Amino acid sequence: MGFLSRKKKPQPVVEDTHPLEEELRGMEEAVPEAQYRDDQLDGTPLDGGAPIVDGGAPAAGPVADEYSSSSQAAGEEHPSAPPADEEPQAVGPDFQPSRTEERSFDAPQGDAPLNQPPAPEGHVAAPAPPQVEPEVALNAPNDDDEAGDGRMKAIDLIAPTRLDFLKPEPVEPDVPVDQPDVIAFANQKGGVAKTTTTLNLAVALSESGYRVLCIDLDPQGNLTMSQGIDPDKVEHSLYDVLVNDMPLSEIIVRREIDIAVASIDLAGAEIAMSTKIGRERTLQKALKEVAADYDYVCIDTPPSLGLLTINALTAANKVIVPVQCEYLSMRGLVQLQNTLRMIQENLNPDVRIEGILPTMLDTRTLHAKEAVEILEENFGDLVFRSRIRKAIKFAEAPVKGASVLKYDSESSAAGYYRELAKEVLANGSA
Repeated sequence: MGFLSRKKKPQPVVEDTHPLEEELRGMEEAVPEAQYRDDQLDGTPLDGGAPIVDGGAPAAGPVADEYSSSSQAAGEEHPSAPPADEEPQAVGPDFQPSRTEERSFDAPQGDAPLNQPPAPEGHVAAPAPPQVEPEVALNAPNDDDEAGDGRMKAIDLIAPTRLDFLKPEPVEPDVPVDQPDVIAFANQKGGVAKTTTTLNLAVALSESGYRVLCIDLDPQGNLTMSQGIDPDKVEHSLYDVLVNDMPLSEIIVRREIDIAVASIDLAGAEIAMSTKIGRERTLQKALKEVAADYDYVCIDTPPSLGLLTINALTAANKVIVPVQCEYLSMRGLVQLQNTLRMIQENLNPDVRIEGILPTMLDTRTLHAKEAVEILEENFGDLVFRSRIRKAIKFAEAPVKGASVLKYDSESSAAGYYRELAKEVLANGSA
């Protein structure tokens, strides 16, 4: 067999006792192993602590250490302290721990408690039930919050719900602002002297000491040209105010009176505003910026009842309707009344007709006299007593880029609008 038949001789067991073995033996004597296993958890843990009662909590009251009490009574030293005259012996490579040491050094497997008896052989332990953590609200306060930690969670950044750290900003009370009288000059019929009336009445009010602003809402830009401004050369116009929300103050030009200029771009404003929310109130909102700077705002409208005219009627509180003393012009007045009624019901309940102004009156014709009589019969006191008669000065003044009151201040044409201004001021004071 050779070397295969040779067996190793058992090494002699070192009989020297390690100091730690004596301490472990003392712990075993305090808690007998046989009694612990036979009784299947009689309530005494391995470490000699308080006995376990139902529910897993240690029983109340101190438990005396048997070894410590007996050894102290006999005057013996604690076994954990090595003898003074005996040096600790080194553990060699042939050292084999005793059965007691093997059992003492067995580490508990997993998270099993120290006082749990070993499972019998062949027994498969049931898996421990999964620990269910209690659900915590996403915005529930934690210990860091109570301690004053200002860090925010990711959920707070996405959908913040804790806003206690935000102090509400003080709200300043609104200061009452004197609102100007906003007068819209409207008639869907063209060629009835809307632009001429807007400019000359505004200048007449300015001569009386009032602060007046004119707004040219007509894409033709006739009011802008009447003040010597070329609509094709302006950098910004009402188009930028209505479509691009530019401040109204940035397009105002100072001439005889302040004027918010127009350009041909206004012809495309209605299409550009078609998708805008609240498009009917765009001009009304723009006027709030300069409301405190003026006493009167005069708006010249295009000869239509489109979105631009509706913006003017929504922003105004008064409407003056220039009417040429002819049949077709009076037909346009009826349609304007229907539009004004819809605006009162839906957009601006405060707007009203200030008056109907007969313009381009030729007293030499019977037709003109009959037209004035029809107006007075149907509208009564709404018809102004002032009459704007035909005069060549109205055609000559725009060539000079001025109002008729500046072009020929002493002419009868200038007197017509000064009389009209007095009547408007009288109606406003009443």
